[in-house]
Amino acid sequence: MMKTDARIFVAGHKGLVGSALVRALHAQGYSNLLLRGSKDLDLRDPAAVERFFAETKPEYVFLAAAKVGGIIANYKYPVEFLADNLAIQNNVIAASHRHGVTRLLFLGSSCIYPKLAPQPLQERSLLTGPLESSNRAYALAKIAGIELIWSYNRQYGTQYTAAMPTNLYGPGDNYHPENSHVIPGLLRKFHEAKASGAATVTVWGTGTPRREFLFSDDMARACVHILNLDAATYAGLLGSDETATGQFDPPLVNVGVGHDVTIAELASMVAKVVGWSGTIQYDTSKPDGTPRKLMDVTKLHSLGWRASTDLADGLQLAYQEFVHTLG
Repeated sequence: MMKTDARIFVAGHKGLVGSALVRALHAQGYSNLLLRGSKDLDLRDPAAVERFFAETKPEYVFLAAAKVGGIIANYKYPVEFLADNLAIQNNVIAASHRHGVTRLLFLGSSCIYPKLAPQPLQERSLLTGPLESSNRAYALAKIAGIELIWSYNRQYGTQYTAAMPTNLYGPGDNYHPENSHVIPGLLRKFHEAKASGAATVTVWGTGTPRREFLFSDDMARACVHILNLDAATYAGLLGSDETATGQFDPPLVNVGVGHDVTIAELASMVAKVVGWSGTIQYDTSKPDGTPRKLMDVTKLHSLGWRASTDLADGLQLAYQEFVHTLG
C-alpha cells in the first residue's frame, strides 16, 4: 500500500516505539520519513501541529508520541498522563483529517482493557469494566484516542485504526530508576546489583502477576504490516457503525506474542541475562497492578503477522543496548 517514497510522519520517533518504527521503515526501503523531536515540534500545541502538517503534507501517520512511564510515574503524575496525551492525540488526529492523511495508525496500550477482563484480552473487551487504578489516567487518554479515530471514520470516512501493543521492551527504552517499565527497570536493578556486588535485589509486589512482553522491533514490523494491508483487509480494522450493524467492533488490533510469564519468572530471566546470582526478594507492600494482561492475538495472526523474537533473546539484545547507553 505505502510506496517507498511516501511522506510518512512518525510522531514520537525518539521513543521506544517510534525509534523502532524508524528502523523498520528504513529496513523496508522507506526513504521519506518526516521526523521532528519535541524541541522542534510540540505536539501539545495545536498551532504548531497545524503548521507542520500544512508544510509537510504527510500521507501516512504513525502516532506513537505519548507521555509514557511505569507504575510509579503513572501514580505520581496522573494529570500529565491524561492531559498531555489527550492534547497530543487530539492535535495530530485532527490535523491528519484536515490535511487528507491516507491512513493513520494510533498506538495504544493493553492497559485500555478492564482490570479483570477475561483472559486473553480480546478487542471487544474494551469498555466492559473498571480499569486498573494505577494507570487509569493514561488508559482513559488512550481510550479517548480510539473513540476519536472511530468517530472520524464514522463521520468523515477516514481510514484510521489503532494497534494495542502488549508490554514492550527493546532499544531506546527508558531506564530511569523510577519512571521506567518493568523490563528496563529490572535490567537496571540487576546490573547495578552486579556492579556493586549486592547479595539481594528487591522487586516490587508479590511476583505473581503475569505479563506478556513483545520486543519493540517486532511491534514496529507489525505496525508497518498493518498500514500496508490491502484495501479490503484494512477496511475490516476501521470499526463498525453500531447504529447500522448493532455490533461493538472498535477500530483496533491487539499486537502481542500470545503467551506470558510471571514477574518472578521474568526477574529470574533478567538476572540470568545480566549475570547476577544473588537472592531476589519481593516487597509485598507495593502494588502488583493488574493480575494478568495477556493479549488475544487471533486477529493479528489472521492478518498474516506473528512475532519472531523469543523473550530470552530479546532480553539479551535489550541488555546489550542498556550497557551501550552507559558508555
